[in-house]
Amino acid sequence: MKRNNVFQVTLLSYFVLTIRGKELKCINNGENSSQILVGQQVNRAIQAQDGDIYDCVDVNLQTTFKHPVFKDHKIQMEPSSFPVGLDIKSPLEGAVLQAHLSTFNCPIGTIPILHNNNMDNTILQRIGELASNESRMLGAGIEYWDEVYGIRGSIYVYDPKVKKDSEDLTASWIQISNLPKAAVGVGIGVGSCVSPSLTGDNFARFHIFWDNEELKKGCADHNCPGFVQVSRNVGLGGRIHPISIYNGPQYVINVLIFKDPKTENWWLAYGSNNTPIGYWPSSQFSYLKAKGDYAFWGGYVQGPIAASDPPQMGSGHFASEGFGKTTFIRNIQVIEDKNNKLVTPNIRDSDPFSSDPKLYSYDGYGLNDNGMHVYYGGPGKYS
Repeated sequence: MKRNNVFQVTLLSYFVLTIRGKELKCINNGENSSQILVGQQVNRAIQAQDGDIYDCVDVNLQTTFKHPVFKDHKIQMEPSSFPVGLDIKSPLEGAVLQAHLSTFNCPIGTIPILHNNNMDNTILQRIGELASNESRMLGAGIEYWDEVYGIRGSIYVYDPKVKKDSEDLTASWIQISNLPKAAVGVGIGVGSCVSPSLTGDNFARFHIFWDNEELKKGCADHNCPGFVQVSRNVGLGGRIHPISIYNGPQYVINVLIFKDPKTENWWLAYGSNNTPIGYWPSSQFSYLKAKGDYAFWGGYVQGPIAASDPPQMGSGHFASEGFGKTTFIRNIQVIEDKNNKLVTPNIRDSDPFSSDPKLYSYDGYGLNDNGMHVYYGGPGKYS
C-alpha cells in the first residue's frame, strides 16, 4: 500500500460510579492506581463492563499539552461545522446493526484515558506506522488519489486472529495521507485493530494513529503528543462490541475524519450520530497541514513477521465469500474541496487492490445502495 515516562501515583480519593446500571470498581484512598502519564491529574477511575479501566484525566493535562509546541494551544471543544451531507442516509441505513465502544461519564472537564499494564510503548509506536519497508506491510481495499479534506466509512468489525507470541497487528482502517515524492508519507487514521502484543489480548479495539513529523515515529491514542481529545464519554483503545460473526449478525462502526474549514484542525467523529472525539491540530503537520492527497479504506497487516507469516485480515476469509462472511466497508465518501461537502469518490481516481491476492483479496467493489463499497480480507498464513 502506498502509502513515557511513567510513575506510580497515590490517589487521594475515588468514588463508586455506575455505567448502564452496574456498579464499578472503587479504588480506595492510598491504593496504587498503576501507571499513568507524568503530570496527569486523575479525578476518577472507571472500570468498564468488559474489564478495561480508564482514568478520568483533566482535559488540560492530556499528553498533547506536555509538549512545548502545544503550550499555548487553546482547546477547540467542538467543530465549527460538520461536513455537508452527513444527514443523508442510504436506503439500507436502518437495517445496519451498530457496534459500540465502552462509554463513560467522566466529570466535566476530564477525558477517559485507558491504562493497561500490558502496553509496551515500543510496540505502541508501531501501530498504524507507515512502513518504510514495503515487505512488512500488506493491505487490501481501496486507494484514492486526489485532494482530500476528509473521509468517511462504515466498517464491519471482526476479530481476526494474530499469533500471541508475535508483534504483528491487523487492522480494518480508513486513512488520509500526504505522499510527497521526497519524503515518507504522513498520515492520520482510525479503525479497528487487533494486536496481542499491544494490549495483551486478541480483541478488536478502537485505535487512532498519526505520524509525528517531529518525533519521526508513528503515534497511537494518547501515547505521544498530537491528538486533543474533548469527549468525556468515549475511550480510545477500548474494545468494540459486539463484533460480527461469520455467517451471523454483522456489526458496523461509523468513522469520519474531516478538516475544520475555520480552524483547519483535523477532526475525528464516531458513531451513527457522528460524535466528536477530538482532533489533530493542523499546526503540527507540514505535508498534511492544508490537505491530503491520498486516502485508503480497507485492511492491512504489519509487523516483524507479517511478510513471512502474516495474520488474518478482516474475518479471516477471502472477499469472494461475500456479505456475512467477509469484512465490508460501505458508505465510502470523501471531502474533495474546501466546500466541506461529502461526496462519493470519483471511480476513476479509486483503485481496489491487494498486496498479495494469495493471502488477502478484494471483491464486490462498486456502487449501489451501500454507496461505494468493497469486501476485503483473507486468512494470511495464520494456523
